[in-house]
Amino acid sequence: MEYLRLLRRRRVLVLWLARSLSVLGDHFYSVAVIWSVYAGTGSASLMGLVAVAESVPYVVLGAVGRRAVVRFLSYRALAGLDAVRAAVAAALPFVWTPGGRGLAVLLAGVLLLGTLGALFDPNLEALVPGLAEPDRVQQVTGLFDLTSRIARITGKAGAGVLLVWFSKIQLFVLDGAVFAVSALSLLLLAGSGPPAADGQQPGAVRPVRAWPLLCTHPQVALAIAVHGLVPFCSAVTTVGIPVLLATRFDAGAGVYGLVTAAVGVGALIGNPLAGNWRPGGWLAVCCGAWAADGVATACMGLAGRVSALEVMSLATGLVAPMATVTLRTRLGLFPPAERLRLMAVEHTATRLGSVVGILLLPLLVDVSPRGSFIVAGATVASLALAARVVSSRIGGREAAPVAGA
Repeated sequence: MEYLRLLRRRRVLVLWLARSLSVLGDHFYSVAVIWSVYAGTGSASLMGLVAVAESVPYVVLGAVGRRAVVRFLSYRALAGLDAVRAAVAAALPFVWTPGGRGLAVLLAGVLLLGTLGALFDPNLEALVPGLAEPDRVQQVTGLFDLTSRIARITGKAGAGVLLVWFSKIQLFVLDGAVFAVSALSLLLLAGSGPPAADGQQPGAVRPVRAWPLLCTHPQVALAIAVHGLVPFCSAVTTVGIPVLLATRFDAGAGVYGLVTAAVGVGALIGNPLAGNWRPGGWLAVCCGAWAADGVATACMGLAGRVSALEVMSLATGLVAPMATVTLRTRLGLFPPAERLRLMAVEHTATRLGSVVGILLLPLLVDVSPRGSFIVAGATVASLALAARVVSSRIGGREAAPVAGA
């Protein structure tokens, strides 16, 4: 398999390890923080506030922080970010108290970790295409997408299991240790080859303004805009599946586990296909996958049996990596400066969409669990199909990127 061949390359293997550990650390800390807030306050609203606070730095830095983000386009700089994340994550449980001051300190810590993540994620993704030849960017992008999906699944599930045997303090310390190992892996990579994207020295990559770049590449701008609202589907399934199972099917936690597992199984099947399939039109693939995701999500609200719900969950997991890998492969073909800026904008769009979904969709779930799936899915599917129609009219204006230019 192509992924195994890529992992035989030392630099790919080390960066893959660092990425896996960073994503695991993100989800260990996320579960630990939310559990701590709920255990200390009993407030679901404060849990939601913490979840939103983590995404705010992604939106702010993606919108106005291009000069700050570009300073971290090197393995050594990313190692420093993970080292700070290790220290902050390990310190959080010792400064957290259930009172108002403790909550303020915790929110400050969440914002700091969110800021570090907002600096880390787009830079690491901008470095990934430089690990392989231009004709293998899709495969290496698919490998790291698969890594992130597996780490997200195992991170949340693993944190829940660990909380059965370990205290919150021990889980935070473990989280810090995971970030520390990731930092060491990145330091090892920094000493073994080019320190920044495509061999450029740190600081050689200039900050790029997003708006002129997006105007030059309207299809990319269109794809990022639609991708920003795709989290509506994942947000409604996260919030609405437990409610839908309880109110419509009178099902409990066991069935919920099967439904969520179906999403993971679909992603594990779909990712290798996305990483090795070479379609002719990248935007057509993205729009088709997003439309399928939306239709499957809407059908969840119409499902009359749990088995149908599981099939639709499998379908959403199957098509999601097809769109993500295809879009990020396209972005990976741009020169380093443009690549980094576009990936930061893409992170901003998806985080903003996630925040809006977290704020709005629970209200809709409360009114109509079935209707929330139909509305979220229909919104995403309609926008994807509209983007496909519009893209056919602006395709001639699209300037082709030159990898490594």
